[in-house]
Amino acid sequence: MTELRLAMLGIASAFLVVACGPSAPETPAETEVPAQPDAAVETQDLATTLADRPEGDRVRDGGRKPAEVLSIVGVEAGMDVLDLIAAGGWYTEVLSVAVGTDGSVTAQNPGWMHGFRDGALTAPLAVRVSERLSNVSLLDNEWTDLAEMEPQFDVALSALNIHDVYYIEGREGADQFAAAVYNVLKPGGVFGVIEHVGNPDGDNEALHRLDRALAIEILTAAGFALEDDSGLLANPEDDHTESVFAEGLRGNTDRFVLKFRKPAA
Repeated sequence: MTELRLAMLGIASAFLVVACGPSAPETPAETEVPAQPDAAVETQDLATTLADRPEGDRVRDGGRKPAEVLSIVGVEAGMDVLDLIAAGGWYTEVLSVAVGTDGSVTAQNPGWMHGFRDGALTAPLAVRVSERLSNVSLLDNEWTDLAEMEPQFDVALSALNIHDVYYIEGREGADQFAAAVYNVLKPGGVFGVIEHVGNPDGDNEALHRLDRALAIEILTAAGFALEDDSGLLANPEDDHTESVFAEGLRGNTDRFVLKFRKPAA
């Protein structure tokens, strides 16, 4: 056998060993990296659970997307949550379901909220709590009172009401509000804000809107760090020049969802 043929046979043999040999071993099952929680799956699970709420509440879910909002804010089972200016408790009930029996929700209302329509706006909240929300407690106090409480909440939520604080109490009241919320959150706690978008030069008080930049300014001045600015509830067809109660717009305004965090240390 010639040297050339021997060399060719050697090359062919080496090729067969590579081609027919075992492939790279798979990672043993015991060393596989566990799958991380899927936020979409968790959101769907919460949405399914929220389907057990009263029908009068659920009809608003399409425009408010509560499961998705709470996913952004980071509300989880077992947390202690503060629902600020809870009014009639629509979001209080959502939060009650989300935190479950191991968590708690404190539904807070200031005096001026109880004064609207002779208390008609807040009356449904007491009914909700007495009839079915066993993990919810009511808190009627002002920002000065809230500021004196111990840090105790994992999350605070303000849904479509910071504009009320600003226009009823002015910038000073809004600053007191932000400082009080900062105070009652645990280190590392989150403040979620939902609000109707207002144009910087618009008549936002009359329209019940708030400029996004102003909201961020008020809350960062209190010490919060902006962590997320979501377009989840954006509506590009809303040009921010009509009242949020306008026919065809109510319930479908352009809204911003902001996630702020209190520093952990």
